[in-house]
Amino acid sequence: MRNHGFYYLVLCTFLAGCSVNPVTGDRDLMLVSGEQELAMGLQNYVPMQQSQGGTYDVDPALTQYVESVGQKLAAVSEVNLPYEFVVLNNSVPNAWALPGGKIAINRGLLTELNSEAELAAVLGHEVVHAAARHSAQQMSRGMMTQGLVVATTVAASDSGYGDLAAMGAGLAGQLTLSKYGRDAELESDKYGMRYMSRAGYDPQGAVTLQETFVRLSESRDQDWLSGLFASHPPSEERVKENRRRARKLPAGGELGTERYAAAMKKTMAAKPAYDAYDKGRKALGEEKNDEALTLANEALTLVPEEAHFHALRGDVRLINKQYDMAITNYNRAINRDEDFFYYHLQRGIAKHELDQSDAAVVDLERSLELMPTAPAHFILGEIKEQRGQIDEAIGHYKIVAKSGSGDIAKSAYAALLRLELPTQPASYISSACGSEAGGQIVVQVRNDTPVPVTGVQVQFQYVDSSGTQRQRVQSFSGELVPGKIVSAGTGLTPYPSTRCEAAVIQARPAETPSRP
Repeated sequence: MRNHGFYYLVLCTFLAGCSVNPVTGDRDLMLVSGEQELAMGLQNYVPMQQSQGGTYDVDPALTQYVESVGQKLAAVSEVNLPYEFVVLNNSVPNAWALPGGKIAINRGLLTELNSEAELAAVLGHEVVHAAARHSAQQMSRGMMTQGLVVATTVAASDSGYGDLAAMGAGLAGQLTLSKYGRDAELESDKYGMRYMSRAGYDPQGAVTLQETFVRLSESRDQDWLSGLFASHPPSEERVKENRRRARKLPAGGELGTERYAAAMKKTMAAKPAYDAYDKGRKALGEEKNDEALTLANEALTLVPEEAHFHALRGDVRLINKQYDMAITNYNRAINRDEDFFYYHLQRGIAKHELDQSDAAVVDLERSLELMPTAPAHFILGEIKEQRGQIDEAIGHYKIVAKSGSGDIAKSAYAALLRLELPTQPASYISSACGSEAGGQIVVQVRNDTPVPVTGVQVQFQYVDSSGTQRQRVQSFSGELVPGKIVSAGTGLTPYPSTRCEAAVIQARPAETPSRP
């Protein structure tokens, strides 16, 4: 078994890639600079929020309260970062920290806490993740062991809205949802409790927090496991460690139970509405449209100012092809919160279905400003294609085709084939030329697309026996199936030189890809 600690120590010895951890004082492998961390955190903070429900604005005072608690902890940390704290409108219990001190906690986690000390335990833990540069450590180790290049646009985060993304919240965003190593988790528990104590909180809050997490992890459904527990797995070991640390820290400190209850009063009163909304989302996913609409109406009766609830009604009506009614619902959502991408995206889709292309473009482009998504790019591609703006259409389709798998990516690729294969066949069909044993020039093609193609022609250049450069065209009859390599002899001999170049100049789909 490899000794990774020794491995990284050796790397630190020979590479200029180590730095002192500002929290622990240890030397860590660090190939990501502080400036890169700040840039990644800043670039990814808003897209990460968008991909996970947006900000929770029904109770703005709650965000101010969370921010005040977070800043108390940040003030006693060893690292001066531009810390920010936000509450997200998401029922999945989760909290995360981006590089550079950008920290979020979900509404769904706040409703499970019992005191300000427990909130301080959560936020202190995340402050340590940022201050100790845990994400940067993961990136650095990944870069060394897997040859990763630090990027700022990778796969989207796994969340209710993130699966729409065409370009995700970045490598930093992906790491917030990945599982930290055991050492990083225990380190964040340890120093997070120290921060709590310095800020005047009772460290017992960290003990009761972990006890609650262990209990909930044994009884809750997959939503819990896909949230906080996926990246911060609870364990009896962590409970025991927190108890031991609490005994060594100064006694006393605030629990803030009553203060927390007061801050959470409005949100706790609204919890039944969000429970109904979550059930409505699940019903809609199960194609129980009537049930979803009933639950959306129930949620709106309880909290009429929540934009998500209006959007759920809009989604039901969009699926039911009641496009005018859907637009009305999305209008109400946008009137309440104009800075969440999803409402603009869905209204753009509804307008597109009504052939209101100009209005649809405005909405779809606004949604892309807030968070790039595959559906927005795809529909914009369709509109641009219909208008004859082929280059712009191709640009949108390429983003979707490269975004991953799924039906929409396949549809975008089919659109690209329809538009580009006749004019840029060499981008989709590989070719080469060379000689066989007898010296005859042989041309080879391979279909790199997922559909059969036909009418393939290859232009090749070669140097004949007299040293003169020649150019010919070789045709391939019949269909060329996906992935298949076909060779054709040209009858040109002898072939004294290896100087032969080939490029596909003509090809078309055997069956024209239909518009999705």
